[in-house]
Amino acid sequence: TSIRKEFTRSASGIAVALIAILLSTQLIRFLKEAVSGNISPEAVIVLLCFATLQFLPIVLTLTLFVSVLLCLSRVHRDSEMLIWLSAGVSALKWIKPVLKFATPFIVVIAILALVISPWASRMAATYRLQLTVKSELSQITPGTFREVKKGQRVFFVESNNQSNNQSNNQNQNKADDNFQIGNIFVADVNKANGKLSIITSQTGYQEVEHKTGNKYIVLKNGLRYEVEPGQLDFKITEFKLYKLVAQDGYAQKTNFNSNRQTLIELFNAYNTNSSKAEILWRFSIPISAIILVLLAIPLSHVNPRAAKSTNIIVAILLYAIYNNSISVGQAWVAQGKLSF
Repeated sequence: TSIRKEFTRSASGIAVALIAILLSTQLIRFLKEAVSGNISPEAVIVLLCFATLQFLPIVLTLTLFVSVLLCLSRVHRDSEMLIWLSAGVSALKWIKPVLKFATPFIVVIAILALVISPWASRMAATYRLQLTVKSELSQITPGTFREVKKGQRVFFVESNNQSNNQSNNQNQNKADDNFQIGNIFVADVNKANGKLSIITSQTGYQEVEHKTGNKYIVLKNGLRYEVEPGQLDFKITEFKLYKLVAQDGYAQKTNFNSNRQTLIELFNAYNTNSSKAEILWRFSIPISAIILVLLAIPLSHVNPRAAKSTNIIVAILLYAIYNNSISVGQAWVAQGKLSF
């Protein structure tokens, strides 16, 4: 009982540290995407939660391995193991308490690896897809320049507001999205001919065509300047109504990779190498948790004449080799170089 309590205390501290590292690294990654304009700032927390669920099985497996290793290493350093061995208690007797402590972890790891992590990966992909079809206007902050379409279009608006009244001049196939903007500047690069268009307008709004799902940014009462970079000539056009395509049609259904499919879907497509590789990976995670926690028992042995951290270094190297070997095996099965 006492050793299981020590395992629990150690695992709690290690889990907090590893999850904090995971959250910080993923947060930096998503913040970089938000700064570059690939995702909206409000999506960072949602994607961070999904990413945490995806990596949690690996984190818990490492937590289980390190916690048992550190606790049993402490038992060796304090000569408690020597007392147990002198009393005729074999090191194999540690398997039972270690497995009792590890069983709840292994069950949670299996559920996460087989069900929850693929679900989180699938939801993250769906959420990213929804972000890509989000209106360009809704991504714009008044008073700041905003790049969209990978820098091909730059917006600047002085103000925006939500309007509860729909435009009266819409036909039955079109509808205002209730998003109004004022004093607009748009720089747009035409990929076909390389010409740059500068558009200024007093007001604008978003419009959606119901039949096709096409989204347009409608600008009113403005000027359009068209120039070819490197040339002195340019063309000025005055307009009362000008439309920019914001999004072509409705979002297509996401083509989920094998790592985002459910177990049932993977078994139904078992004849493909990618499905076999994904099944192998998912089941290898809880199996690795069992193997590593048992491997921690002999690895915890501390030689009093050697450095205290020698066994820890060896254990980390073995974990890295084992974990990478699983990844290599998965890749070989996916490529058809190794049978399931």
